[in-house]
Amino acid sequence: MLEKMRNRRLSYAQYIELALYDEQYGYYMRRKEKIGREGDFITTSNVGHIVGHVFADVFIRFIETYDVPPLICEIGGGTGRFAYAVLEQWKRQSPQTFSQGQYIIVETSPYHREKQAEILAPFMDHVRIISSFTELSSPFSGIVCSNELFDAFPVHVIEKRNGQIYECFVVVEDDQLVEQRHVLENEEIVHYLEERDIQLVDGQRFEIPLAMKKFIFQLDQALEQAIIFTVDYGYTDEEWKHPERKQGSLRGYYRHQFIDNPLRYPGEMDITTHIQWDALRFYGEQAGWTFTHLWRQDEFLLQAGILNHLIAHHDPNPFSEQHRHNRAIRSLVMSDIGRAFQVMVQQKNMNIPIFT
Repeated sequence: MLEKMRNRRLSYAQYIELALYDEQYGYYMRRKEKIGREGDFITTSNVGHIVGHVFADVFIRFIETYDVPPLICEIGGGTGRFAYAVLEQWKRQSPQTFSQGQYIIVETSPYHREKQAEILAPFMDHVRIISSFTELSSPFSGIVCSNELFDAFPVHVIEKRNGQIYECFVVVEDDQLVEQRHVLENEEIVHYLEERDIQLVDGQRFEIPLAMKKFIFQLDQALEQAIIFTVDYGYTDEEWKHPERKQGSLRGYYRHQFIDNPLRYPGEMDITTHIQWDALRFYGEQAGWTFTHLWRQDEFLLQAGILNHLIAHHDPNPFSEQHRHNRAIRSLVMSDIGRAFQVMVQQKNMNIPIFT
């Protein structure tokens, strides 16, 4: 990968695009486990099937009660475990709507498309796996969801020093990746700061999610009516002002270890950033989406009825399936993992109550 970068000055967005998505070198394009115990990180959708079952309860209620078309589109399907859990619950709980429905996964990684096809084999009559949402039958009406999608989008990095805003770049020096700063010239970044009214303090680093902004408007072109669920980790504009976030949030995860330097292990580790929830809301509203609510994930799961999935049993074996199932539920609503994630709901040309 270093050879591909020699004699080039890349913005962080270009570097992340290369490190994560390049067909030859990109981390997400590699044929290796990335999620779970054998990978580099764990997602909440990998905590058993509980999260998928609870979201399925919500989706089914929309379909049965509010005549939402029985079409679910998951963007960035990962291992396919979330999709499996949703389909499993959907088939069991609402066989009639399931028989009429379809679950579409939009996945850029060829490796993950193969893994999804394997795990979803029992449901393939109701599943379609595509590489881009531009392949959707347009216009799409139904439910759109994503789990930890935007945190893996490329971002630009800026920094304010002595009253001047700089953009940070990546170059190769002595066979090492190093950072350089240059006075900000990118007009798209300048426009982003102005329209979002972002004010940096001296010494502050900040990520600029131009790729997320672009994606929102591209996705909007494929949608006619939709309820859009975004599950991720991030901060509001007010939370970004906290001194502990002064250095931004760009980081890596390598073999379940937090790596504070995103230039280490290029192409071999996940690179991630906390998303800007107010930016997602702002550009969604510009696209014509109505903001419904932003919940902490544990609060969302409780309102969605996760406790109804607890299993009453008298098995004294702490390693029994029932005990493991109930422990997974408790971890999602009582541990840090439930509080670290949020759920945002937006709607396009719909006005459906999420909870009644």
